[in-house]
Amino acid sequence: MMKIGKYSFGTGDRFAHEGVNQLKALIEAEKLFGVHFVPVWNKSNREHDIIGTEPISTRKEADAAVKALGYKDQYFVDADHINMHNVDRFIDCCDFFTIDVADYIGHTGTMEERFLPAIKEAGKIYRHIAGKKGADNFVTEVSMDEVDEAQTPEELRYILKEIAKEKIPVQTIAPKFTGRFNKGVDYRGDLERFEKEFEQDLLVIDEAIKEYGLPENLKLSIHSGSDKFSIYPIMGRLIRKYDKGIHIKTAGTTWLEENIGLALAAPEGLALAKKIYVNSLGRMEELTVPYATVIDVDVKALPSPEEVEKWDAETYAKVMRHNQAEPLYNPSFRQLIHVSYKIAAELKDEFLPALEKYTNVIGDQITANICERHIKRLFTE
Repeated sequence: MMKIGKYSFGTGDRFAHEGVNQLKALIEAEKLFGVHFVPVWNKSNREHDIIGTEPISTRKEADAAVKALGYKDQYFVDADHINMHNVDRFIDCCDFFTIDVADYIGHTGTMEERFLPAIKEAGKIYRHIAGKKGADNFVTEVSMDEVDEAQTPEELRYILKEIAKEKIPVQTIAPKFTGRFNKGVDYRGDLERFEKEFEQDLLVIDEAIKEYGLPENLKLSIHSGSDKFSIYPIMGRLIRKYDKGIHIKTAGTTWLEENIGLALAAPEGLALAKKIYVNSLGRMEELTVPYATVIDVDVKALPSPEEVEKWDAETYAKVMRHNQAEPLYNPSFRQLIHVSYKIAAELKDEFLPALEKYTNVIGDQITANICERHIKRLFTE
C-alpha cells in the first residue's frame, strides 16, 4: 500500500501557478522547525469547473515544482472532494483521493441510520478507484466535514469501525469538528471544547488502529485548515503529546496571497486587485451561495468601491492580510475575495500574465504565509 508520511500539507492552488513557492515554504519550514511535511497539491472538482481547468494541470504543476527545486521526497496530487459522479476525471493524474460522502449523512436517527449510507458510498467509490488504478497506487481519505453538525468522538469511532468493515484502507479522515471553519479566516468557536474533542479524536484513532486493523499511519485531516491560527497551537501540542500525524488542507489562502502580492507589486497590479473586488460586489449572491456553510460575510462591513479606489497598496494589503492585530484588517473583505477567484478566472487575459510578471513579489507572500503564519504556529509554543 502506498503510504503518506506522518505530517502532510495540502497546498491548494486555484490557478496552478504557485507550486514552486508552496514547495519552497515546506522546505524552509523543515529547515527552521525540523519538521518534514509531505506536499499534497489539491484542487477540487468545483474549482476546476469554475476556473475551466482539468485535473492534469495540477499534476503538471506539482511535477514542475518538484523538478525545479530538485525535490527528492514523496509528494501527492489530491483529487479533492470527489464523488462517484466526477471521480473518473481524476483517476489517471492523482494518487491521493479525498472521498467526500457528506451528502449521504442523515440528520436524524441512530448512528447506523445517519452514517452507514455514507460509509457504504465511500466503499463503493474506493473500490471503483482501486479497480481502475490498483489498490496499492493511491492514498485514501474519507471526508465528512461539509455538514452542519459536528461528529462526536463516539460517532467518529463508529465511522471508523464501519470504514474498516468496508475494507477501505483510510489513511486520513476528515470529520466535521466543533466550531466554525470559515474560509480564509480564523477558527470561530469554543477553544476549550475544540481542544477536548480533538484530543479525544486522536485517542479514538489510536483505538481504531488497534481494534479494527486500520492503517497504522491513520491521521486526522483538517479541512479549511488555512488561517485557523487560534487552533494551530492546540493541534500542534496534542499531536506531539500523542506522537500522531496530521494532514492540513489549504486551498484559498494561496489565492488570497496572490491577490495581496498583486496589489503590492505595481500600480497596475493594485488596479487589477481592486477590479476583482468591485466586480465581486455586484455578484455577491452568485459567488457566496456555493460556500454558504463556510463563510460569514457581513455586507455592512464591506467597503464601497469609492472607498477602495482611494486605497494605496499598503492599505489594500493591510485590509486583506490575515493579521488580527492590524486595525484595518477586514475578515468580511477577505472572505469575499476568497470566493471571488471566479472573477479572476474571467479576467484571465489580465490576471494570468500579471501572475507571471509579478511572480517574485507574489511568491514572497505565499512562502511566508505557509511557513511563518501556518506551520510555525503548529510547532512553536
